[in-house]
Amino acid sequence: MKARELRDLSEAELRQKESDFTGELFNLKFQHATGQLENTERLVQVRRDLARVKTVLRQKTAAPAKAA
Repeated sequence: MKARELRDLSEAELRQKESDFTGELFNLKFQHATGQLENTERLVQVRRDLARVKTVLRQKTAAPAKAA
């Protein structure tokens, strides 16, 4: 998911995406540890997507505080 796409989402939608990616990352780590994960690249993708979501969320919450 691109950061440009994430910036168009509302804060509630971003929090939902953050929750989804966190759960998916947990499941992928669990599968990797048990040897059931076939596509290990997905771990990297989800980790980066989660970081992008957190970055955009931080930018959205910091922007109003900066303006005040």
